[in-house]
Amino acid sequence: MKAIIGKKVGMSQIFDADGKVVPVTVIEAGPCVVVQKKTEEKDGYNAIQLGFEDVSERKLTKPEMGHLNKAGVSPKKYLREVDIEGEWNVGDIVKADVFAAGDHVDVTGISKGHGYQGVIKRHGAHRLKETHGSGPVVRQIGSLGAGSHMSKILKGTIGAGQMGVEQVTIMNLDVVKVDPELNMLVVRGAIPGPKGGLVTIRTTKKTILEKHGEAGISVNPQKASARVNPQKASARNK
Repeated sequence: MKAIIGKKVGMSQIFDADGKVVPVTVIEAGPCVVVQKKTEEKDGYNAIQLGFEDVSERKLTKPEMGHLNKAGVSPKKYLREVDIEGEWNVGDIVKADVFAAGDHVDVTGISKGHGYQGVIKRHGAHRLKETHGSGPVVRQIGSLGAGSHMSKILKGTIGAGQMGVEQVTIMNLDVVKVDPELNMLVVRGAIPGPKGGLVTIRTTKKTILEKHGEAGISVNPQKASARVNPQKASARNK
């Protein structure tokens, strides 16, 4: 598995070799430094901790600075633990070229916040009738359940509340372009979070199926349609 930390720059569009428009998201990926290495013998699993984006020392606590000084790493704003293949040691630099065009990745980030929202925007509930009897509450949730049996609101019932600011993972996005000089990673489609939001890019956990060519017209004359089988069409017209 390959992984790196980055920041969402924004969305754009490019043209592929066939002249089709491809919506893409540009990510500032790395460079990240290996701050800590965990092993099966010592910690029970294999992983590394990556540090991303330099920050002033006064903005970190003493335990954080002690952790970074032990690794001999300059102050970093973000620390994330990831599973990554290969022999990585403390102090190594992980750049955007750890990925290549054509790779499939999962992107994890914090979704945009929408504040306190009602059930229509938050859960897609429909409005109440606007003919008679609804009053000024057509966007409210209405009755939530019976009063005799259960006599309570069931857990998981939709309602108004805080919307967004949740960890979201978009899976199986393919990498369109990699520029290690600009620390740029371009992926197809949209990713969670606002511009400047922190994201983690990992090799996808989805199973990638290889395409075995386009589906053609059946060569079986018994199953072929009348458009490709004139004998069948003439027989039908009789």
